[in-house]
Amino acid sequence: MEHLREAAKLLAQAQRVAVFTGAGISAESGVPTFRDALTGLWERFDAQSLATPQAFHEDPDLVWGWYEWRRHRVGIARPNAGHDAVAAIETHAPHTTVITQNVDDLHERAGSAGTVHLHGSLFAPRCVVCEKPAALPEPTGEPDGGRRLPPPACVSCGGLVRPGVVWFGEALPEAALETACRAAAGCDVLLTIGTSGLVYPAAEIPRLAARSGAAVIQVNPRPTPLDRIAAVNLHGPAARSLPDLVAATWS
Repeated sequence: MEHLREAAKLLAQAQRVAVFTGAGISAESGVPTFRDALTGLWERFDAQSLATPQAFHEDPDLVWGWYEWRRHRVGIARPNAGHDAVAAIETHAPHTTVITQNVDDLHERAGSAGTVHLHGSLFAPRCVVCEKPAALPEPTGEPDGGRRLPPPACVSCGGLVRPGVVWFGEALPEAALETACRAAAGCDVLLTIGTSGLVYPAAEIPRLAARSGAAVIQVNPRPTPLDRIAAVNLHGPAARSLPDLVAATWS
């Protein structure tokens, strides 16, 4: 309770807040992480080997099929109490920027506005040639009877449409990274939620906030490398810890 009260005091006093989320908060909604074992038709594939430009170039049908399976899984997931609490923080602290490494749009579905996506979104496909945004294909459900689905063609140039996520070996979107760094450097409090703090360059965001004088509040069930830079560590799931923090701050 002492750590919760300390975190609530810091949050209540903050003029500018940054919220930085990772896979842990979405895992609480049943969204599988890249480190989870794949199931069903996909259990013999390594997720990290499918999430590369080279994999899409060599076998676009296989990669598109896997991402359609993943989009189906994400689409039936629902925001949890942690996502709802993040949206509540935005309501109570208007100068809040939500930054996420997740590609599932669960923050938006919980009511967060203007979320900064460092790793793109499963719901924003684009052309590999002209890079124009593409419409989502009609839902097909989880692929069955085979592992491959042909990607749609771009209506502008005819090129293949790819998932709108950042693959291994690709740079983070420049505008999103700049916005995230600006928010981290200018905030009074940064909440880091459900992230290991190991995947760079995104992992630099909470460290940048700490170097700039912000108080870092970490919410994570397990210790992480960010423990040592955090002013307060709330060791617990986001779906429990964040609603408690919101209630303690603004009740």
